[in-house]
Amino acid sequence: MRAARPFADLDDGLASLRAALGPVWRDTVVVIATEFGRSLARNRAGGTDHGHGSAMLLAGGALRGGRVVADWPGLAPEPNGGGLLATLDRRAVLKGLLRDHFGIDDGWLDTVIFPDSRAIRALDGIMA
Repeated sequence: MRAARPFADLDDGLASLRAALGPVWRDTVVVIATEFGRSLARNRAGGTDHGHGSAMLLAGGALRGGRVVADWPGLAPEPNGGGLLATLDRRAVLKGLLRDHFGIDDGWLDTVIFPDSRAIRALDGIMA
């Protein structure tokens, strides 16, 4: 699996960060995300094409962790060409983090940080 080494490197990096931060880790949030999703089916080159749905990993002592937050649709083929559709807008997650961890006002989140995103509610319950 081509992703095994990068995931091991990520794990090592997060462990090193946690160790280096010491007690500050309890106030820390790390966001790991991609800018696009991937299709489920392999392409001719043995990889995957750009898709719709993606994943976001959150780590840190400031989180209410140990869980997966998702509306998991399963791996059945989708009518959109075989890829997963996004079920949770990443802006909802980031709005929740920015509001609850940094105290940023919802109005700023909706208009300045994520313009024209008033319809996307901040995700509650992320922070410990």
